[in-house]
Amino acid sequence: MSKVKAAITAVGAYAPEYRLTNAILETIVDTNDEWITSRTGIKERRILKDKDKGTSYLAIMAAKNLIDKKKLDPTTIDLVIVATVTPDMPVASTAAYVASEIGAVNAFSYDLMAACSGFLYGMSTASSYIESGRYKKVLLIGADKMSSIIDYEDRATCIIFGDGGGAVLFEPNTEGYGFEDEILRSDGIGRNFLKIEAGGSLMPASHESVDNKQHYVFQDGKNVFKHAVSNMADVSEQIVKRNKLTNEDIDWLVPHQANKRIIDATARRVDLPEEKVMVNIHKFGNTTSATLPLCLNDYETQLKKGDRLVFAAFGGGFTWGSVYLTWAYDS
Repeated sequence: MSKVKAAITAVGAYAPEYRLTNAILETIVDTNDEWITSRTGIKERRILKDKDKGTSYLAIMAAKNLIDKKKLDPTTIDLVIVATVTPDMPVASTAAYVASEIGAVNAFSYDLMAACSGFLYGMSTASSYIESGRYKKVLLIGADKMSSIIDYEDRATCIIFGDGGGAVLFEPNTEGYGFEDEILRSDGIGRNFLKIEAGGSLMPASHESVDNKQHYVFQDGKNVFKHAVSNMADVSEQIVKRNKLTNEDIDWLVPHQANKRIIDATARRVDLPEEKVMVNIHKFGNTTSATLPLCLNDYETQLKKGDRLVFAAFGGGFTWGSVYLTWAYDS
């Protein structure tokens, strides 16, 4: 009997309608389209404008898109994982609410927080559940309403982030396709460079913390960029070498969409041409946990059964890693 691998069998996505373009940002902060595009590759980002809707809405919409495309009975889903840094609220699980709203009434669920690496870590978790034989259908969602934690007077962060959600379904595969290998890393030094200072147990919310804007994302851009470039490229190269892959063997690089220069540096390290690199940062910006599934959704029609994909991500904490996966279906 062939070894059971965990394969992605469906993808779905959702992006809000409102487009926050570079031209609009020029009217909000001291910046311009040329500066943003040349340094990040971003032209616009989607924003969920409805104040009554949170990350769960993005996750629910992405999940429903997958369910509709797959014609999936949601009652057959065993587990729902939501990777996010912007849960609807503390304590109450966003994933539990999402599962209920999509009709996954037989699933258990939980949130996973690893910043921009959340979806990548979730791939490891979902695959382990499938390969253990314990569960047959694991729905992994990456979703973030980053606009809820961004100061739109801070040009260092407001130009980068957007809102969105993406989902994939993991199921058992005995044809030899699916999750192949992973290299996952973390380093606590990162919490000094990319963080939200207030709102946690270390600094509970107060009038002072709100007045000081300590509930917004702070990023030391130079340090984050330096670590992201080296670490994303390093783990991508390591996983390629460990699996004895050449640049001709790899069909797609699926990189976290944080910065076009970081994406390009990672592609150069594994010697991949531009046409083998998934890029949609220009239209979504950095959607944190949602970037990888949004890429898969955008490129789904180009993916073929047996394609070899190398994923790479880097996030606050610091967290980073790379995953090697073979694609299991033709669109």
